[in-house]
Parts: sequence; structure tokens; C-alpha cells
Amino acid sequence: MNNVRIIGTGSYTPDNIVSNDELSSFLDTSDEWISSRTGIKNRRISKGEGTTQLAVNAARKAIASSHIQANEIDLIIVATMSPDNFTPSTACEVQREIQADNAMCFDVNAACSGFVYALNIATTYIKSNMAKKALVIGSEVLSKISDWNDRGTCVLFGDGAGAVIISEASEEGIMNFHCKSLGKLSQHITCGARDLNNHYISKQTDKYIRMNGQEVFKFACTYVPASIQKLMEHSPYSLQEIDYFVLHQANKRIISSISKRLKIDINKFYMNIESYGNTSAASIPIALDEMNRKKILVKGNKIIIAGFGGGLTYGAGLITI
Repeated sequence: MNNVRIIGTGSYTPDNIVSNDELSSFLDTSDEWISSRTGIKNRRISKGEGTTQLAVNAARKAIASSHIQANEIDLIIVATMSPDNFTPSTACEVQREIQADNAMCFDVNAACSGFVYALNIATTYIKSNMAKKALVIGSEVLSKISDWNDRGTCVLFGDGAGAVIISEASEEGIMNFHCKSLGKLSQHITCGARDLNNHYISKQTDKYIRMNGQEVFKFACTYVPASIQKLMEHSPYSLQEIDYFVLHQANKRIISSISKRLKIDINKFYMNIESYGNTSAASIPIALDEMNRKKILVKGNKIIIAGFGGGLTYGAGLITI
């Protein structure tokens, strides 16, 4: 089977920065209340750019970073829970805009685990000789599915997109994954779609993100460390040898709890939630691109990425730079 490496990264977020103080001007909340519970200070909120446009902008930056041409891409996967349309897929719309005419394209919805799931799938395609280069994107406009009257949820989310280009390689890069789902707990994070409304029946549903925060906290703090430990059972490295942990940016307290459970220094956990909030499937690739642009990542670094969210879903992957 082929080796697979990340050869380029990119990210894009809307220009509109919304602070906790701005939210407190129309919600019963405060900067202290939000930041002390979540670690979030600001988030980016779209003033018109859709999920596809964010994805396209991140994709173009990843392609430039990787020094390839769009027509070299064999596969495009977009992870999103907030697409602009049911069809065409966001991936097909990205393909049209970047003119990656040789690619197979589809979307994945695993909520905040989406990027890890999508990267796992794309890596498997390349390792199985079904593709040579893939574009994997996490893109979300969560502001359109957030209830702006619900201070318990709308303060958490932000809009953005992150992308990576992965390619077959002579050296090992993306090593292995451990991804699972807990559908029996699906009621703890939900968001309705279109109503059933036809000649025979009409049914109204809630269209906004709803979340049981306490249950999600317990789920993340239990299953993410277990997933990472399971991942390491099939790795030549120990947890102490990992240079960075890049987790889904949902809540600073969740990440702190996971670091304690794993007995790993919190300084190894990269966090940018203060600036972007929870961007669901986009959070991990945004963080990876930020680390790449800041030259934090150097050749030989070992990284664990881990996502967790609606479904409920969770997953982790081991990557060498």
C-alpha cells in the first residue's frame, strides 16, 4: 500500500470578527461568562459568504501551498454539516470553481468529527491506489443554523474553512486512524433539516443546532482519550513522543480535561478557539494551516488529530510531518 503525506494546507475565515462583548449587546451574556466556560473570545461570522465560497477560498490556498495544479487532484471530499444545498454537493461546487475536472467529489457529514472522517477516507483511497492526490476540506457556516436567541449555543459557533492536499509519497506521513460512532447518543446534538410537507402529511421540526452540553462534555472527555489510546496501540510511538495534539476546538475545558486524562502537558495541545470559536469540521484543518503558516510544524513532527461531535461521532489520526 502507498504512503500518504500532507503536502499543502490552507484556510479561510470571514472578515467579520464578532466579540463576546458584541454578543452581550443583544444577548443576556457577558465576556466573562463565555470566556470562563469555553475559552472563546471572538468568532468569525459570515455576512454573505456561503459554505462553498469558504471552502473554495481554503482550497485555493491549499493548492498554492502544495505547488500542484488543480487538474492533478483525483478526489475532493468536503466535510460539512452546513452545506449550501442538499445537491449538488459542496465538493462538486468546489470542483467547478477550482476547475479540478479530473476529481471524484462527495461530501461527508460527521459534524465536528467530519474532517478526521474525510481525511481517513481520502487516505484509504490513496493507499488503495484509487487516487494519487486528494483535496480534503472542512467548511462550515454554522451561523445559519444557530439560534441567535439561544445564548447557550449561538455564542459557541463560528464560520470558517480549512483544507489539506494529501498525496502518495515515498515516506510515511498519515499513519493510521481510529474512528467510531455512538448513534445511541444521537439526541445530544441535533439540527433539523427540511420538514416533511407533502400531499399526505405536514410536520414541523426545529431547524437549529440543539445541544446537551453536559452530556457532550462527558462524551468528549471519555471517548476522545480512549480513541487516542486505541490509536496508539497500532503505532510504533508512545504518547510521550507525540509533538502536538490538534483536537477539535469545541471548548478549552474539554481539551484541558483530555490532556489531564492522557497525562500529557497541556502545552502540547494547540488551541486557537479563543479567536475562532467552534467551527465544527473546519476547526482541525484551520488549526493545522495556522501551525503550518506560523512554522510551528517541522519535518519529523508527530501529530495526533482528534474530532468529536454530533452523531455522536469521534475519531483520531496519527500524522508525521
